[in-house]
Amino acid sequence: MGATLTLLGHSSFLVKTGGGKTIYIDPWLGCPTCPESLQTPEKADLICVTHGHFDHTASVVDIYKLNPCPVAGPYELVHLLAADGDMPDEHKGLMGKGGTVAFGDVSVTLTHAMHSSSYGEPGIYAGEPAGMILTLEDGKRVYHAGDTAVFGDMALIAELYAPDLCLLPIGSRFTMDPAEAAKACEILGAGRAVPIHHSTFPPLTGTPAQFSEEVKKRGLATEVTVLAPGESVEV
Repeated sequence: MGATLTLLGHSSFLVKTGGGKTIYIDPWLGCPTCPESLQTPEKADLICVTHGHFDHTASVVDIYKLNPCPVAGPYELVHLLAADGDMPDEHKGLMGKGGTVAFGDVSVTLTHAMHSSSYGEPGIYAGEPAGMILTLEDGKRVYHAGDTAVFGDMALIAELYAPDLCLLPIGSRFTMDPAEAAKACEILGAGRAVPIHHSTFPPLTGTPAQFSEEVKKRGLATEVTVLAPGESVEV
């Protein structure tokens, strides 16, 4: 059995792996679109973060305190989260871009992203933003792009990791818009893509329908899976 990724809203996912692990990616359980049934933290085996903005880190400490576990992400950000959550060194999954860390049979690799990163108020520098490759027990790979614009070196992500599923922001304003995200699919050679970081706030104008149309315009074979918060996809 493969892994199941459930969209919690925005860019946040709850991952249940085939090996029985529970993983959160960029958890924000207070997201206005997060279903009530998923707003209560679950005990996690791993928490992954791409950058420090509140809409990607707001629930990290609450989830951690429920069941202390490794928190993986950019070096500076993890130190800031560790200070807030009183985390011991063994739970600090300190990483840099290009680095891979194994957490049991699951591994995390940080990749490049074009965005910014600050944590808390008034906004403490939280290192560089990142995307990540989550490699599951069966070898399947999920690429969570974090918040980013499209960039040419997505070709390296395709070459090095050949992700089985790509989670790509499409909302515009703070990230790629649907047209850029479709170009990202082209560069990545994406077989499957889920649009994220959309429909949460009025300034996020990019829609899944626009993204699907842009993918079609490019003649791509990418299978676009649109998830409503609470819905899941298997990989």
